[in-house]
Amino acid sequence: MPLLEISVIPEIAYDEAKLEAHLRKVANVRSNESIDFRLERRNIDARGKKIKVNLQIAYEKNRKLAPRELCHFEYQDVSEAPEVHIIGFGPAGMWAALRCLELGFKPIVIERGKDVRSRRRDLKAVNRDNLVDSDSNYCFGEGGAGTYSDGKLYTRSKKRGNMQRILDSLVEHGAVEDILFEAHPHIGTNKLPKIVQAIRETILKYGGEVHFETRLTDLVQEGNRIIEIRTSDGKTWPVQALIMATGHSARDIYYLLHEKGIRLEAKPFAMGVRVEHPQKLINKIQYHGNDYDEILPAASYKLVQQVDGRGVYSFCMCPGGFIVPAATAQEELVVNGMSPSKRDNNFANSGIVVAIELEDLSDYKQYGPLAGLEFQKEVEKKVWEAGGSTQQAAAQRLVDFVKGRISPELNPSSYIPGLISMPMHEILPPFMAQRLQAAFVEFGKKMPGYYSNEANIVGIESRTSSPVRIPRDRESYQHPEIKNLFPSGEGAGFAGGIVSAGMDGERCAEAAAHFLESK
Repeated sequence: MPLLEISVIPEIAYDEAKLEAHLRKVANVRSNESIDFRLERRNIDARGKKIKVNLQIAYEKNRKLAPRELCHFEYQDVSEAPEVHIIGFGPAGMWAALRCLELGFKPIVIERGKDVRSRRRDLKAVNRDNLVDSDSNYCFGEGGAGTYSDGKLYTRSKKRGNMQRILDSLVEHGAVEDILFEAHPHIGTNKLPKIVQAIRETILKYGGEVHFETRLTDLVQEGNRIIEIRTSDGKTWPVQALIMATGHSARDIYYLLHEKGIRLEAKPFAMGVRVEHPQKLINKIQYHGNDYDEILPAASYKLVQQVDGRGVYSFCMCPGGFIVPAATAQEELVVNGMSPSKRDNNFANSGIVVAIELEDLSDYKQYGPLAGLEFQKEVEKKVWEAGGSTQQAAAQRLVDFVKGRISPELNPSSYIPGLISMPMHEILPPFMAQRLQAAFVEFGKKMPGYYSNEANIVGIESRTSSPVRIPRDRESYQHPEIKNLFPSGEGAGFAGGIVSAGMDGERCAEAAAHFLESK
């Protein structure tokens, strides 16, 4: 099967008929010959004034291409198999459960939130009524925070597992094959719920269990092992292997582990704001004024700047997306971003966050490994109070924030609960505000037009990653002191996004299976 690597203008890359005509010329296919082709890789290169699209294309002359090779998943009936208990049904928990099916172990998933369909009512209550259900929200529930997100599927953590397995598994459960060839694949918040539900149905079909609205409340140790766990429904569960995949916002789990004397570690993390521009402005900047709105996808960006020894960088950029309220408790304000599959909303938003190191938290050292968590909570509550103690978000126009002046009015926004003009330069901790202010000016030099009062900053973007790590051995994936506890995913501090969390869940399932087999 021949492979072609070509660069073409957008008008050709995104028009199948024009692309076929171009391929016929490049591959010397005569008019009386047929050609069958498919994309293996597509990447937009907008670095120069002339935008091009780099393509890798598989093709065959006069015969059909062989089907795309996908990973083959052989799930076993595990109805009577040894059990692996999994706390949390986000990406790490989902792929830990699927891997258990392949390895012949029965996954028993315990999820504090609701199934993906029931969860929607609670999201509506946050957006419309300012009511936060602490067990069912944008972070907690079937699929975790990843379900209601852009569904971005790229990761730098490729050494931690097989990224292709995660992508192929998503396709097997209903994702479009585009995610297999786009350089920056995404699914979209409108399509993710059905995929998440399909994953659950696979787990149930082969004998696994998924228990919703069931929160871990206690665990019982015997020596260096956990022998049972207890849940909010009053049930006690004997456990042999426990995968902890609770996500970066399950603060009660950190408190529980700390109370039980199970070692935790403070770790660096990041906090900042969401910045929202008109998508047309970002397109104009990134596509150098070319009118590609009807051809190219909504433009994204990636920015980073060192300020006073700390990185300030874009995080979870959502082209054509929405800002959403991501609080997990009533008295806090947290924002995040998401996009539909077509990324066709009028706004572009991104987290712009400041790296926070442990030395920045000296005022919180009395909290030990929970220092970052307590700092995080304090800032979220302060911003919540600034917004009127509702899910209305404190906001400021971008240049006004940098100049340290109140915005007399704000720009239109995708954020449904609404914005309230506040002096974010005073509300944010000074070391964060000052670094953000300096970075925004530099970002304006890197992307002329970005530093503009057409943009709002919205606070606070605080859940980029966990400020706490649940440590584990590099080889066995077990907690150093608890031999049958396998910390996994973002909540344990070992992943950052859907794909990396999924890969980490798979590795933890393999480690748990090895542990049980060697007993």
